[in-house]
Amino acid sequence: MKRSLLTYITALSCSAVMAQETIYPAPPQVKPVYLTNATIHIGNGQVIEKGSLSFANGKIVAVGSNLPAPSADVKVIDLQGKHVYPGVIAPLTTVGLTEVEAVRSTNDFSEVGEINPSVRSLVAYNTDSKVINTLRSNGILLAQVTPEGGMMPGSSSVVQLDAWNWEDAAYKADGAIHFYMPSLLPPPATPGRFSITKDRAEEFAEKTEKVRSFLSEAKAYLQEDKHTAVNLKFEAVRKLFAKQQKLFIHCNLVKEMLVAVDFAKEFGIEVVIAGGADSWMIADVLKQNNIAVVLAQPHSLPVMQDDDVDQPYKTAAQLQQAGVLFCLSNEGFWQQRNLPFEAGTASTYGLSKEEALAAVTLNAAKILGIDKITGSLETGKDANITISTGDLLDMRSSVVTQAFIQGREVSLDNKHKQLYERYKYKYGLK
Repeated sequence: MKRSLLTYITALSCSAVMAQETIYPAPPQVKPVYLTNATIHIGNGQVIEKGSLSFANGKIVAVGSNLPAPSADVKVIDLQGKHVYPGVIAPLTTVGLTEVEAVRSTNDFSEVGEINPSVRSLVAYNTDSKVINTLRSNGILLAQVTPEGGMMPGSSSVVQLDAWNWEDAAYKADGAIHFYMPSLLPPPATPGRFSITKDRAEEFAEKTEKVRSFLSEAKAYLQEDKHTAVNLKFEAVRKLFAKQQKLFIHCNLVKEMLVAVDFAKEFGIEVVIAGGADSWMIADVLKQNNIAVVLAQPHSLPVMQDDDVDQPYKTAAQLQQAGVLFCLSNEGFWQQRNLPFEAGTASTYGLSKEEALAAVTLNAAKILGIDKITGSLETGKDANITISTGDLLDMRSSVVTQAFIQGREVSLDNKHKQLYERYKYKYGLK
């Protein structure tokens, strides 16, 4: 019995090893690269027809329509009319923190307790996740790895999606603290879903006050010159009060967002609304208070019964018109691969195509505090580049053929493609 069990485990282990994809992180860029004869979408609204772009040592050197001819030691890539885009950025993801939702041992995005700002999601990021490769294949090159669970589950970090370990992946570490505000509405399947009950209102007030008290105590603690004991949770929000971090408040209803605005005023911190389903109703208030919005799940149903059925599609354009800084997010992990197409949907409901592109590139970079080094194809920024045969935001024509992260040409292979090739071979379709 023991021998049979050992044999089975050994065979299973060998099978698992053999089944792994031979996909490795790319080595650092060595030779300068010159892309030419392409339609270049800068990410800031500008489009260059028949343009060229060169990058070396991981940085963009030049971009334009009349660049000088490259020297002999440059790798020239004639794109023959293909489209060049900044790498898409996915905010509010658990990619790398979860692999199979139904298998608890593969989930590492939450910690026990309600207030844990000292928890760092970055150190739990799994660079070997098979999901990561499916994101790169659709042009998503950066992601904000975000903790969940409790009210204040920890800090999020931006990672680049081609790395051996979390240290290599770190792009901007611990850039935000997250506060999951309790919803005033009951869960979707609850009777009376669209009414705020007394119990929900009391729970909302109680839990929100708990976070407010924590921040008040943390602020007082950080103003002291000396401490009798170090409080790790208070220390974890030091950068928040120094405006070196942002507080992402996850909420959707108008009343919830107004409380978030009060947090920004009361504590003098930078607040970002995460979710913001009803943000279109108070766009002027958000603009006045300089509060950005990460619109989550654009492909979803309206929040309230009397909202327009296409309201989630129109919200982005309404925020754009009001001058509110916003970006798009799909939340979750595997769903992130559809993020460019959700931007495409927004472009048919009021945004221009380049404004929709900015909603998943430059705007996201601004909100995440990385716009000085990425988010658009401008000189001096990292060469995070996606190349597609068609419109990156249109699933009917988008075929990503090449991608570069910090100048490194990354693999676009993934488990889906490998299974596709496997069964083409099985049925004689190759």
